[in-house]
Amino acid sequence: MKEHFEEFALYNKWANEKLYSFLSTDLDEAELNRDLGAFFGTIMGTLNHLLVGDFLWMGRLDGLGPTPKSLDTVLHEDLASLSARREEADTRLINITSSLTDDRLQTILEYTTSQGIHCRDKLADIMGHIFNHQTHHRGQIHQMISQIGYTPPPLDRIYLIREKSERS
Repeated sequence: MKEHFEEFALYNKWANEKLYSFLSTDLDEAELNRDLGAFFGTIMGTLNHLLVGDFLWMGRLDGLGPTPKSLDTVLHEDLASLSARREEADTRLINITSSLTDDRLQTILEYTTSQGIHCRDKLADIMGHIFNHQTHHRGQIHQMISQIGYTPPPLDRIYLIREKSERS
């Protein structure tokens, strides 16, 4: 199971790099901040939410980093700063995942949500949620990119798998 999550941590970093590269090259500030009716409104709002979610989960796992007060906290208003923090967060998540063992993944983590709800969840379920959450919101961003008239970059995991096999 540990290897499964290590692969997803690498995929997560790869997909975020592809997405941020596209956004920084192809979209301007107005497009990034255009309210497109998504749950977090804009591409920037959704990117910020992803980072907020990761900070909250990683803090529960390693006790480090910032603890945003709400799920819609805007951590960075410009893409360059947000991208730098995203890269740091992806590396941190890879390190957290690498430190896990199969036995630890079966343990229960107790924590309190940002809404003050006490929870007890199996660590393997939390790790699955972290990566699914990323994919879910990247999919929303993908749709927003299409909505404003661009062709979004392919982010399916199979493309990473193919890239890796071509290098081998």
